[in-house]
Amino acid sequence: MNTRELRFLWCADLYRYAGRTDIGTSLRYLMISEGYKYSFLMRLCQYLAKTSWKALARPFYLLSMSILRHYQYKFGISICPSVAIGSGLYIGHFGGIVVNDGCIIGKNCNISHDVTIGASYRGDKQGIPKIGNNVFIGPGAKIFGAIRVGDNVAIGSNSVVTHDVPDNAVVAGIPAKIISFKGSDGYINRTDYADSAFSRHTMESCH
Repeated sequence: MNTRELRFLWCADLYRYAGRTDIGTSLRYLMISEGYKYSFLMRLCQYLAKTSWKALARPFYLLSMSILRHYQYKFGISICPSVAIGSGLYIGHFGGIVVNDGCIIGKNCNISHDVTIGASYRGDKQGIPKIGNNVFIGPGAKIFGAIRVGDNVAIGSNSVVTHDVPDNAVVAGIPAKIISFKGSDGYINRTDYADSAFSRHTMESCH
């Protein structure tokens, strides 16, 4: 990850919250939004861990990880910087969020409070989930095992997902079952940052 990619991720995440990416908006959301504050620092830790200037970045990485660990306890969000998460992450409400460090999550994902995305260690689904793009994960939802959750999926509150979910499906229940194919449209907003007319300019100015 280079500095340009880091700025893009910061701005894409912020755009999901505010629809803007200027520095003033960024500072405001760093003060008022626990979700954005956490993802901002998580992205920074990812960058510092992968930068080509590792020797120089080491003290800043250790400091950033220490602050991130503090936020994990303070906000109840446990998402390790090693998790592969696409741009446009949105954490609307904090608390009780646990994501296994081997998970892969696509772009424009909404993660609600009390969500667990974890591994399964027995049976035919041993492994870790892969989450597609534009996925809404409702409050209290649990996703386990080596399953694929497709693009544009909406997972209902308190659902337990242990099998693959096709693109555009809406699932709910314990165990989760498909109830429609209306997808996540309406639940996932502001997904056009990379395509927006002003993103090319804010990429240069954000942060």
